[in-house]
Parts: sequence; C-alpha cells; structure tokens
Amino acid sequence: MIASFIIGIIIFGYAGWTIYRHVQKSKEGKCGACELKNNCKSGCDISALQSNSKNHFESLNK
Repeated sequence: MIASFIIGIIIFGYAGWTIYRHVQKSKEGKCGACELKNNCKSGCDISALQSNSKNHFESLNK
C-alpha cells in the first residue's frame, strides 16, 4: 500500500514538473525553446525565420 502511494506521488510529481517545464518554454517563444538558440544565425525575427526555415530545419536533423 505504501509502495503504491510513493509510486503515485512520483508519477504525478513528474507529470506536474513536465507540464510546468512545457509552460515555461512556451512563454519563451519559438526561439526561446529552440535547442539551437545560442548558435542560430537567423536572429529569431520573423523574416529571417521564414527565409532560413529550410537551413534551420536541416541543422536540427544533423
């Protein structure tokens, strides 16, 4: 019984943490949540993202 309770707390705790992390990343915007935000040459503006979307996508898949 106690083991089930502890496992339940772990599962719900992880789910809560994952939701919190997702909300925080979504608040940062498109470039804030990107893995390449420190090395991306697009400058994270709309026109650069549209013109470099193919290069940006290819760099993610390397």
